Amino acid sequence: MGDGEQRRPRRTKQTAGQSGVRRMVKLRLYPTPEQELVLAGQGHAARTLWNLLHEWYTFHAPQRWPSIAEADEAIRQARREIDWLSALPAQTCQQVLKLYVQAWQAARRGARRRPHFHSRARTRLSIDVPQAGAMKIARLNRRWGEASLPLVGRVRFRYSRELPGLGDQAPVGRVTGGRLVRETEGWYAAFRCAFQRENPAPGSHPGPAVGLDRGVAVPLATSDPGRPFVSHGPWLHPKERERLRRLERKAARQRRSAQRGQPASSRLQRTYAHIAELRGREKRRRADWHHKVTTELAARYGLVGVEQLNVRAMTASPRGSADRPSRRVAQKTGLNRAILSEGWSRVLALLDYKAVERGGVVVPVPARNTSLRCSACGHVDAKNRKSQAVFECTNPECGYGPVNTDVNSAYNIKTDAIHTYEWPRGLACLTALGSRVDGRSVPAWRRRRPRRWLQPNRQPNRVVTA
Repeated sequence: MGDGEQRRPRRTKQTAGQSGVRRMVKLRLYPTPEQELVLAGQGHAARTLWNLLHEWYTFHAPQRWPSIAEADEAIRQARREIDWLSALPAQTCQQVLKLYVQAWQAARRGARRRPHFHSRARTRLSIDVPQAGAMKIARLNRRWGEASLPLVGRVRFRYSRELPGLGDQAPVGRVTGGRLVRETEGWYAAFRCAFQRENPAPGSHPGPAVGLDRGVAVPLATSDPGRPFVSHGPWLHPKERERLRRLERKAARQRRSAQRGQPASSRLQRTYAHIAELRGREKRRRADWHHKVTTELAARYGLVGVEQLNVRAMTASPRGSADRPSRRVAQKTGLNRAILSEGWSRVLALLDYKAVERGGVVVPVPARNTSLRCSACGHVDAKNRKSQAVFECTNPECGYGPVNTDVNSAYNIKTDAIHTYEWPRGLACLTALGSRVDGRSVPAWRRRRPRRWLQPNRQPNRVVTA
C-alpha cells in the first residue's frame, strides 16, 4: 500500500444511525537507523513467539488445547527467562496470543486456513500496539507527526491523512491503537481509528444501479452505456518488467551456486531486495487503482451487482496428481497468475465497505449463465458467444448483438441484482439511463419465468417503487 493509504475497516454489521465507524489509516514512519534495528528485533521476536505458541498448541492437540490463561502464564515465564523475548513489550506479547487464538477460531469456522509457522524470510514483520495512550500521538506541523513507540522512542511519521481527535480540523473520533508493519520500502504505522459519524440508511443512495463483470482481458465491464469498460495500464513499465526478469534470472543463478543448507549470501540478499522493491512498487500501484476505482463506483452508483466467484477454487493449482495429471498446465498457470494480478476479491472487499458508508449496497448474484444468457430476451445458448469477446443472440426472434460479451454479462448481473435485493419500502432504484425500475422496465422473459436459482428455496423479491 502507498503512503497515507486508508485500508478497509473490519466487516461489522452497520445500520442507519450507527456511530463509531472503524477504519485503518496507514502512514509512513521515518525511524532512525538505530530505531529500525530495534523495530526489526521486536518484529522477529513477535514472529518467534508466534512459532513457539504454534508448536506448543499443536503439541497438546491430541490431548487438549491449553487455555488462554495457561498460555499467558507461559508467556510471562518465558519473558522472565529469555532475554530477547523480554525486549518485546508485554502488551505486544498478549496481542500475539490473541491473534493466534483468533486465527484458530477463524479456521474452525472455515473462514481462513489453519495457522502455520512463520518463516523468517517470507513473513512480513509486524508489531501490535493495542493501546493508543502509550503512543502519545502529536502533530508537529501540516506535514509531520510524531508518536512514542514502546521501547523505541519518539518516531516521526508523514501526516498525509487526518487522524481523528488531533487538531481542530480533524474528524471527530479517536485513535484506539496501532500496528507497525515493515514493507519493502520502509516501516508504516496502521492506526486503528474510530470515527464518530452516522451511516446513511442502506439503499438510500440516489444513484443508479450498475452491474460489474470482472475479467482478465477487461478488468471491469459495466452496464453503464457511458462507461462500459474500466481498464488500467500494466502495473510495471516495460523497462521495469525487463529489469525484474533480469533480476529473477540473476537470483536463480546465484541460488544454484550456493551451498545447500547454508544461508543466502550477501549478494543474493541484495538481489532479493531489488526484486522485492519492484514487487512492492507493483503492489502499491495495483492498490492505488483499486482504491480510486472503487471510490468512484461507490460514489456514483446506489446498487452494484457483482458475481459470486470462488476465486480460491478458480486459481487452485492445475498440476493434478501423479495418477491423474492435468492437461495444459502452463496455460492454466498463466490464467491463475492473471486473475490474482487483477485482485478480484480485493475489489469486492473495498467496494463493499465504501458503498455502505455512502448508503449504497453491493448485491452478489450467482454467476451461472451470465455470459451465455441474452440480456434482451433471456435466451441461453453456448452458441451465443461467437468468440471470447463477441456475443450475438441466436434466438431468431431477438437477434441482439453483436456486442461485447463482458458488457452483456454486466447487464445480466444488474438485472439479477435488482430483483434479488430486498428493497426498503418507499425506495426504488434508478437504472443507468435514469428510469425507475418497475414492472414495465423488466424484460418480458424475466416477468414470465422468475429465476428461482437466484436464491434457492426463495421467491424473487418484488421491487417496491416510490
